[in-house]
Amino acid sequence: MAQAFKFSLMMALASVAMVVCWGVPLLAGQELRSKALEAIAPLEPQQASSKEAFWEEKVVLGRLLFFEPRVSLDGTVSCSRCHLPQLYGTDGLPRSLGVMGRLNPRNAPTVLNASLQISQHWRGDRESVEDQAVKALVGPPSFGNPTPEAAMSRLKPISGYSELFKKAFPQDQDPMSVKNWGLAIGAFERTLLTPSRLDEWLKGHEPALSPQEKTGLKRFLELGCADCHNGAGVGGAMYEKFGIHLDYWKATGSKEIDKGRADVTGDPQDMYVFKVPSLRNSAMTPPYFHDGSVAELSEAVRVMGLTQLGREIPSTDLEDLAAFLTSLTGPLPKALAEAPLLPSGAFRP
Repeated sequence: MAQAFKFSLMMALASVAMVVCWGVPLLAGQELRSKALEAIAPLEPQQASSKEAFWEEKVVLGRLLFFEPRVSLDGTVSCSRCHLPQLYGTDGLPRSLGVMGRLNPRNAPTVLNASLQISQHWRGDRESVEDQAVKALVGPPSFGNPTPEAAMSRLKPISGYSELFKKAFPQDQDPMSVKNWGLAIGAFERTLLTPSRLDEWLKGHEPALSPQEKTGLKRFLELGCADCHNGAGVGGAMYEKFGIHLDYWKATGSKEIDKGRADVTGDPQDMYVFKVPSLRNSAMTPPYFHDGSVAELSEAVRVMGLTQLGREIPSTDLEDLAAFLTSLTGPLPKALAEAPLLPSGAFRP
């Protein structure tokens, strides 16, 4: 009996010792997670409205249309041309190439998680992924058509699409419309969400992040990066001037100066203002910034320190921050990774 009591006492003392020795790191970890959750919301695998009528049919159709080049003026441009699966929904170019090989004015952001953002394009001149899909049909340097209807006139003769549009929009008298083109592609893009190891860690799975990644997250929060890069998208939720403390082109070496949203709104207050990009999958989507002027992730972080924070970030912090950003890389959705077989039909000039 005495020996049993002695053993129980020793175990209790050992437990107390573990709390004393390990309690501080444990609390520090909990505190870091609490701070992170104040700024970053965990991304769920399916945040799109799957309750919408005929949602699955819209997604199936939208996936085909996303990869469809025959609606473009020269039969070569599809959404997937600028949003390649093998490059995590980007094209890897500083500025994308559109119809007839014409150069787009800005870098193509990843399509992954794009539906979470407040708008589309760097200047926010597209309201949603649906609006972007429709407006991309018209004029160079995108699909190059004179009107959205001209694009649809190329799509309608392709065998197979008529029935797919009817299944997705059975209540419409004219299912194969420009509006439904946008709705279908939007439905597909809203499924392209990429939860990552950071989301596992935010939900309590401590081993999901490495010690260096946690250090990088800590610095990310301390430096104030999350003031702009926040929410489920870790960005994409607001507009901000690029170059608060230093003109951006002086830090990036950009050869052309872009006025940003000022050219959209006409408001001088919007000079050099751009949509804050999402940092999800940023380790996989160089080059960086609206003009693709920076090729390396750590250099992009350094530029942000100079332009937005007014400070030179030490090299050790740059390494830790870049490590943290790798934790935002999620698995590539299978629906994007594997290109579908499109309905049979020739391109019609």
